[in-house]
Amino acid sequence: MKCIGMMRVVVFLFFLVATNGIAQEMKPALLKGKVNADVSEELEGIYIINLKTEKAVISEKGGYFSIPASVGDTLLFSAVQFKGLKVALTPKNFENELFFVRMQPIMNQLREVVIRRYNAINAVALGIIPKGQKTYSPAERKLKTANSLDATASAGPMAGGSISADPLFNFFSGRTAMLKKEIEVEKKESYLVLLEKMFDTNHFVNKLKIPLAYVKGFQYFAVENPKFTIILNSKNKTATEFLLGELATKYNEMIAGEK
Repeated sequence: MKCIGMMRVVVFLFFLVATNGIAQEMKPALLKGKVNADVSEELEGIYIINLKTEKAVISEKGGYFSIPASVGDTLLFSAVQFKGLKVALTPKNFENELFFVRMQPIMNQLREVVIRRYNAINAVALGIIPKGQKTYSPAERKLKTANSLDATASAGPMAGGSISADPLFNFFSGRTAMLKKEIEVEKKESYLVLLEKMFDTNHFVNKLKIPLAYVKGFQYFAVENPKFTIILNSKNKTATEFLLGELATKYNEMIAGEK
């Protein structure tokens, strides 16, 4: 009876240790990495998407990024100027201080460039900005505050008044640049929300023929296109769907080349 009892205790302890080990293995770690390229391309602004958790980050200057990930997750690297890249993470990717990824640039040869100017088409005409009204997003308000001079300082006893040193401090400390980048991220996130409200996943998979695993990457790819975001902001579903179809054709060609 004592032997049976001991065996039960050993089995229980083994099960407890194994379960704890699995739980620790499944816990995401902060994977730090760097994107490299064969040619001199802009490495800032590349989307890195964890296809399992759908967590997404954007590379910083020099191609550096940090994203929560675990062994077995798949990362999708997407940018307008590079071919899409998927990487299945292995234990080796977490061994070094930085995880390096090399991306291949897209080479497009233009036969002819025609520039046309349409004066009647602008943000006000498309309904993006109300006529005569200026609105600020939360990130824009932060930037405006960081750059504004303190006019009330002139009311003090000093002759001639003075100005606040905050804008100069923000400029030299890099906070102004950080706030500008925050505005760009905020805009892209709002575009993604609008795009997901306008079209569901079935539309991307069944009509645009985007593989299910690439839908999120395609959405990021689309909102990187300035022409598309203008049409998307106009909330004209017909025009948005037409341009989305053109982008889907290009994106499918890119991932076909990758495969």
